[in-house]
Amino acid sequence: MRKALTWAVLAAALTLSGTTVMAQAPAAADPNAYLEEIEGERALAFARAENARTLPVLEGDQRYKTNYDQALAIATATDRIPDVGFAGTGSLRNFWQDPEHVRGIWRETTRASYAGAQPAWRTLLDLDAVAKAENKNWVWKAAHCLAPDDALCLIELSDGGKDAVTVREFDTRTGRFVTGGFVSPEAKQDVAWLDADTVLIGTDWGAGSMTTSGYPYIVKQWKRGTPLASALEIFRGKPEDVATSAAVLRDQAGKVAAVMMERSVSFFETQHLLQVGDGVFRPLNLPAKSTLQGLVDDELIFTLEEDWKGTVFREGDLISMSLTELKRNPASPPSLVLRPAANQSVETVMTTNGRLVVALYQDVKGGLISFVHGRGGWTQRRLDLPDFMSVTIGSASDRDDKVMVTVANYITPTTQYLVDAASGESSKIKTLPARFDASKHVMTQYWVTSNDGTRIPYFVVRPLDMKEDGATPTLLYAYGGFQISMTPSYSGTIGKLWLEHGGAYVVANIRGGGEFGPKWHNAALKADRQKAYDDFFAVSEDLIRRKITSPRRLGIMGGSNGGLLMGVALTQRPELYHAIVIQVPLFDMLGYTRLGAGASWIGEYGDPDIPAERSWLARYSPYQNLRAGMAYPEVYIDTSTKDDRVHPAHARKAAAGLKALGYPFLYYENIDGGHSAAANLNEAARRSALEFTYLAQKLMD
Repeated sequence: MRKALTWAVLAAALTLSGTTVMAQAPAAADPNAYLEEIEGERALAFARAENARTLPVLEGDQRYKTNYDQALAIATATDRIPDVGFAGTGSLRNFWQDPEHVRGIWRETTRASYAGAQPAWRTLLDLDAVAKAENKNWVWKAAHCLAPDDALCLIELSDGGKDAVTVREFDTRTGRFVTGGFVSPEAKQDVAWLDADTVLIGTDWGAGSMTTSGYPYIVKQWKRGTPLASALEIFRGKPEDVATSAAVLRDQAGKVAAVMMERSVSFFETQHLLQVGDGVFRPLNLPAKSTLQGLVDDELIFTLEEDWKGTVFREGDLISMSLTELKRNPASPPSLVLRPAANQSVETVMTTNGRLVVALYQDVKGGLISFVHGRGGWTQRRLDLPDFMSVTIGSASDRDDKVMVTVANYITPTTQYLVDAASGESSKIKTLPARFDASKHVMTQYWVTSNDGTRIPYFVVRPLDMKEDGATPTLLYAYGGFQISMTPSYSGTIGKLWLEHGGAYVVANIRGGGEFGPKWHNAALKADRQKAYDDFFAVSEDLIRRKITSPRRLGIMGGSNGGLLMGVALTQRPELYHAIVIQVPLFDMLGYTRLGAGASWIGEYGDPDIPAERSWLARYSPYQNLRAGMAYPEVYIDTSTKDDRVHPAHARKAAAGLKALGYPFLYYENIDGGHSAAANLNEAARRSALEFTYLAQKLMD
């Protein structure tokens, strides 16, 4: 597919989705409620004061400049592997940033040229030039191009990194924005081409047109040359939904095969509706927890995130449904494509011109399978790629059966392959040069038993000559939410700024993630959330028990939902850690539904307005569980003023709560950057340098 089709899939970007709209007024009893006003004078004064106190502590450390220079060199290196996508013309496209293009350029080259040592790129759009000409801090978000030739594109640009975007039509043939073309003002929005003169769009249509989560639920058909306000409504969800978006599915020739509406009733529950006439959409017979993955050979592809009651289909299955039959009979039965084993998970699904390609993981290690549909159903073949690696499908071609795939692990640099999903042939295209000396390190997978008897895997990258005396500075990372998997990846920054200095790096595959499919995620939903935290503590204790590290040398890091995990670790088990990096976190779980997009995450955490659910949230909400007289380590908290996913008030309240109780902490709020807290490569390098300087101070001194 050319884009994510549901809002549940949107979470797989390893982020949460949100808005700055508040559903109700801040709680009056909260003395820090003023911090919820994103650009309020008092709130910004608080952030500026904490920045002024923190930055000299970290930037004044002699290690900071080295960390920054090394992080920037890695981030801006011109020999990075481009994240390329197939274009309808047969070319490859890529959005690229480097020291000369801080905001970035959108460019393309031929497949033959890309396979060479020095590809000949043609710049399509220079975002730095556009930002300078328009005096805007533009951040690239996405491009939606019209098949089959992908010449006309709807470009999403963000002001400072926010999720809210401006949409502008661009012509790749002329390299210019289209005069009088489609332009939609800043909003949380979703767009899809129907044809060269028609766009399906869900956006902010005015008062009452956005859900309580801050997303559109009204989709309209917009004709070229007409004002956006005159667009014709074709579907309407409900204000209490998370969102509604349109999906336009095309056949092998690029012609429209189906138009669907994806109505996200909750973050994980979707009603899939197929257009069967002008303005007539018929719901498909599918379980609520299911995800549309694409269309190939007239077969709609879905993954199931729950058992399909009354059928033989189960949680985790990959299934297909004949589009032709569905148009005739909405009760048309599906077919099973793949049922993962208990230790497997379907990580990524993409479609080529005639194939279905699946990244299938086993014990958190990846493989690639190609499926083809025929009269007898689906047949499969496993494609040959290196073992003990992550396998990531970067892009799939609509013109043929080629797939761009990358493989990597924590100590093996990323390698990019061009794979033919039909023949099984693969060719190595690019290999990332080593960013650190991994010859002195070894990667191992361990398992530990959590409180309820569940075995939890985790990866350890450590020095080969490490003594098992508990003295190794160790950084433990985890996420544990939204069915997002933490699979092995290569990070030059972690290697250079941490591993080369003698540290160990650990990634825990705790429940709440997707490492073993939807069952791994569902096990830690709502009332069972504590299981994810218990898993994390079990890994922490196992690291100490194995004498890989000790509480004095153990630090932890996590962002977004992982930032919530860090807050829980701080308030529940502070004795285990000497450093905690809390990145763009959720923290106030009793008020989260009125902050940003919190209402959309009720399916993950629960609703604090329901007494029974508020009780379990109250048990672990970090903000409400900060206590005086505890042995809290000095934490480092970072966020962004322009984070319109997880509201910066969470991080601000974490800092204010610690301050009121007299605890030391460090805090940095970047004005731009959105949920990544970095709007460009310079800001990303600064964020990494600050974090690893803090970790070195706490764990290596």
